[in-house]
Amino acid sequence: MAGQASCMELALEGERLCKAGDCRAGVSFFEAAVQVGTEDLKTLSAVYSQLGNAYFYLQEYEKALEFHRHDLTLARTLGDRVGEAKASGNLGNTLKVLGKFDEAIVCCTRHLDISRELGDKIGEARALYNLGNVYHAKGKHFGRNFHQDPGEFPVEVRSALERAIEFYEANLAIVKDLGDRAAQGRACGNLGNTHYLLGNFELAIMFHEERLAIAEEFNDKPAERRACSNLGNAHVFLGEFENAADYYKRTLTISRELGDKAIEAQACYSLGNTYTLLRDYEHAVDFHTKHLVIAQELGDRVGEGRACWSLGNAHTALGNHETALDFAQKHLEISKEVGDRTGQITAEMNISDLKALVGGENDSREFASAENAHRSSPGSIKQLFNRKFSHGEADRKKGEAAASANGNNKPRTSSVSLRKPLDHGDVQVRVSSPETDNGLDDFFEFLTRCQGNRMDEQRCELPEPATSKSGSTEDMLDMVERVQGARMEEQRSDLPADENGSVTRKVGRRGANGAGDDLYEMVLRSQSQRIEDQRSEAPSAPTVPDEDFFGLILRLQSNRMDDQRSSGPGGHKHQLQARR
Repeated sequence: MAGQASCMELALEGERLCKAGDCRAGVSFFEAAVQVGTEDLKTLSAVYSQLGNAYFYLQEYEKALEFHRHDLTLARTLGDRVGEAKASGNLGNTLKVLGKFDEAIVCCTRHLDISRELGDKIGEARALYNLGNVYHAKGKHFGRNFHQDPGEFPVEVRSALERAIEFYEANLAIVKDLGDRAAQGRACGNLGNTHYLLGNFELAIMFHEERLAIAEEFNDKPAERRACSNLGNAHVFLGEFENAADYYKRTLTISRELGDKAIEAQACYSLGNTYTLLRDYEHAVDFHTKHLVIAQELGDRVGEGRACWSLGNAHTALGNHETALDFAQKHLEISKEVGDRTGQITAEMNISDLKALVGGENDSREFASAENAHRSSPGSIKQLFNRKFSHGEADRKKGEAAASANGNNKPRTSSVSLRKPLDHGDVQVRVSSPETDNGLDDFFEFLTRCQGNRMDEQRCELPEPATSKSGSTEDMLDMVERVQGARMEEQRSDLPADENGSVTRKVGRRGANGAGDDLYEMVLRSQSQRIEDQRSEAPSAPTVPDEDFFGLILRLQSNRMDDQRSSGPGGHKHQLQARR
C-alpha cells in the first residue's frame, strides 16, 4: 500500500505540473511513478495515459504513441471499455499527427463504436470530432501534393474532405443537444475550414461567423482572431476585398491585444495583399513595411525575404522602379542565404526586368536632355548621335549584311529574345522627313538602342520613312512616349487554360493607377492556402500565414514569361499557350 500511495502521489504531482504548463517536469514525476510501480493496474493505466498526453503536448509523438499503446493494452486486459475507448481516441489523434491516417481512422472508429455501445454521448461526440479531424488532415495533406486552389482538388482529396464534413456535422448535432456551446464553436470553425478547402466559400463564411459569435460569448480572443482571419480568407475568394480587409484589421487588433508579434505580422501581410487586390498600393506598401519590420525583429529571414518580394511588387505597380529594384535585390540576397532556390529564381527574373525598366527610363531621360540641347543648338543632337552610336552603326551594318546573306532585307533577331513582341497596331511612329533632318539614320540607330535596353520580350518594327509626315523634334518625343506607354508587360502569371489547353483571353495592360490583371490575379490566388484553425505542421516562416501561400505565388511567378507566346505581327490579341 505504501508503494501504491507513493506512485499515486508522484502521479498527482505530475498532473499538477502539467496543468500548470510545465509538462517537462510533469513527465519526470510520471516516469518516477512508473518506476515505483503499483499493483493497481487502473492507476498504472492512468499514469500511462497522462504520460502519453504530456509527450503529445511536448510534440514527442513517438513516445506519446508508446505510452498510449501501453494504456490501451492495460485497458483491454482489465476489460475496461471506457478506458479502451479513451486510449483508442488518444492513439488516433497521435497517429493523425504522424501522418498515419488509415491507422488513425481505425483507432477513432473503435472509439466511436465503443462510445455508442456504452451510450456515452460525450464520448461519441469526441470520437466524431476526432474522425472529422483525421479526414480533414488527410485531405489537406494529400491536397498539398497537387498545388491546387480551394475547390480544385482531385476526387480522392475531395472525398476525404467531404467525409470530414459528415463527421463534423454529426458532432455538431450532438453537442447542440448537449448544450455545449464551446464544442459548437469548435465544430463550426472546422466546418468553415473544410468548406473553404472545398471551395464552398458562402458556407465557410456562415460557419466562421457562427464561430466568431461563440468566441465573443466566451471572450476567447485566440478563437476570435482565428475566425476573423478565416473570414478574411473566404471573402477574398468571393472578391469581397473590402470585407476581407475589415476582418484582417480585426485580426491585427486582436493580435496586438494578445501581444503576439508573429500573428500581428501575418495580419499585416494579409492586409498588404488585400490592398494590392484593391489596387491601393500606398496602403499595401504601408502594411508590407510593417510586416518587414516585425520579421526583422523576430529574426525571421524567410518572412523578411517575402516582405521584400511583396514590397518590390507594390513599388513596381506604383512606378517606383528603382525602389522596387532595391527590394528585389534584397529578396535575392535572402533567398540565397536561406537556400530558397525558387525564391532566388523569381528574384533574379524580377531584377532583370526591373533593370531593363530603369535602363529604359534613363534612356528616355537622356533622349529628352538631348532634345533640349537640340533646341538651343541645331547641330548638337546629330553630334550626340555620332558620338554615342558610332560603334552601333557598325554593328547595324554587319546585321544588315548577315540578313542579306540569308535572303532577308531586315536584320534577324534571336528567337530567344523575342519573348513578347508588341502589336503593330499599338505603336504609331512619326519621324522627320529627309528634307528637314540629315541625321535620320542616326535617329533610327538611337531609337533601336533605346528599344534594345528596355525589355527583351518587347520588339517592334518601325514603318518605312516614306510614311512619315512631320518634321518636328516633338514628333520624335511623341513617338518615344507612345512606345514607352506600352512597357508594362513583364509581370505576367499563368492563366487558366480551357479544355483544349489554351487561353484566348486578351492580355490587359496596366492602367495609370498601377499593375494590371496579372498582379491582381496572382495575389488573389495567393490567398488560397491560408487556413489558421487546422494546423498540423508549424509554418517555416512565423510571420507569414502558411508555407503553401508563398509557394503558390512563386509557382505562378516562376513560369510567368515562358508561358507567354504571341501571334505574328498584325494581330490585336495575344494567344497564350500554357505549358503542360
